[in-house]
Amino acid sequence: MTETNETAELQPEVATTQDHEHHDHAHDHHDHEHTHQHAPALNPELTREIDVEVGADEVSKSFKTVVKRYQKLARIPGFRAGKVPETLVRSKFAKEVRQEVLESLVSERFRKAIDEQKLRPVSEPQLLDLQLFDGQPLKFKAAFEVAPEIDVAGYDSVSVTKPEASLTDEEYDAELARVLDGHATVEPVEEDRPLVDGDWAQIQFRGEVKDVAQTVTEAGVQSVSNSEPITGEDVLIEIGGKNTLTAFNEALRGAKAGQGLKFEVDYPADFGERRLAGQTVSYDVTVKGIKHKSYPERDAEFAKQLGNYESWEEFESKLREHASDRKKNALENAAKDKMLGEFVEKFQFPVPEAFVQQQVEARLDRGLRALAQQGMKVEDMRKLDFQQLRASQRDLAVNEVKVSMILDRIAEVEGVTLSEQDLERELLLLSIQSREPLETLRDRLSNDGGLDRIREQMRREKTGSVLYEKLAS
Repeated sequence: MTETNETAELQPEVATTQDHEHHDHAHDHHDHEHTHQHAPALNPELTREIDVEVGADEVSKSFKTVVKRYQKLARIPGFRAGKVPETLVRSKFAKEVRQEVLESLVSERFRKAIDEQKLRPVSEPQLLDLQLFDGQPLKFKAAFEVAPEIDVAGYDSVSVTKPEASLTDEEYDAELARVLDGHATVEPVEEDRPLVDGDWAQIQFRGEVKDVAQTVTEAGVQSVSNSEPITGEDVLIEIGGKNTLTAFNEALRGAKAGQGLKFEVDYPADFGERRLAGQTVSYDVTVKGIKHKSYPERDAEFAKQLGNYESWEEFESKLREHASDRKKNALENAAKDKMLGEFVEKFQFPVPEAFVQQQVEARLDRGLRALAQQGMKVEDMRKLDFQQLRASQRDLAVNEVKVSMILDRIAEVEGVTLSEQDLERELLLLSIQSREPLETLRDRLSNDGGLDRIREQMRREKTGSVLYEKLAS
């Protein structure tokens, strides 16, 4: 049996992972393993090969040891336990015997070879040109990736602008309005009167986007629109509201229930909905009713409904504090991302393909979980084009891997360490989120390598914060 150019895989103890989302362990993985690539490509700049040979005597000895064990364990009709002939074991269990011999000889010799050459693989080694026959020398090549040398000299010269993070009165008012709106009651206005500021108009509408293109017909010049009409049923519009367009305020103010209106709206170029930005839309609107919103009294009783607050003043103080923290965190995270982006531009180095593929899979897995939460069925997920999905994630995955490797290197330079107390707090939080007992969670993560991944990710996050405080001005 000749086996040339055979490719197999090992999982040596020195294998390294890049798991950038340490919370992933708390979720089940969706069934897309059948689409995973086998024997992934290696980055040529980081690929190393070693040649390994094991003497014929040692190969024969290993075959004999494994065959003897199978003779003792095999249960074959017509033969007593432990008395199965060696020739029958070798023929009936040829594949299994060969695999065990391969694992026992290759793993040990591979580790010895990389130790001698002071190499540290970061990908699963791929066995090439494997030749394994009883009584003959075992020969193989192993190809794998090693980590790149990353020179981060000058990282402390990157300039970072600290954003102004104080909460404005307008932002606080908007935050409070969202809270109040969530507890408001909407009642119909029974009296026959026109809409006034402060009312809510319940409307039905149809809007046609007026394109620049025009055509001449017997009826005159007409605009031609290829856009789908904009429609809405039972939509509430606040008359005079800060978020209501001027054209709607002017058209609806003074109208009564049952009245039909026609008017045009010129949307500004920076309008939030891209489809409408810079467009002119002709609307047909019917006022179906007038509504009035009632808000609860801003007192201690309402404050207690909103949480563990003794007074309305205490609630407002905490609301302002939480809103300020959210704004500060959002702006600082954006500034940190910009800082990390500058590091990626500044420091160029080859990235192990194994890390990239792991990150692509992590991103894909998160995307599938999101689709599942939105109601997508597993059978529909299996119909997705996984090759295209992986390709679309590659650039982002490469960038994320580079960021992690840069942070790991700078952490070494800066001497950033993670305390066991920090790790325990994170595990406690994960335990609460996943509703899994803390000790059970810790044991599981220790066994599957998740604990090391969490520790790595927390150290990276801490390094990013240390750098931001050091470089921001």
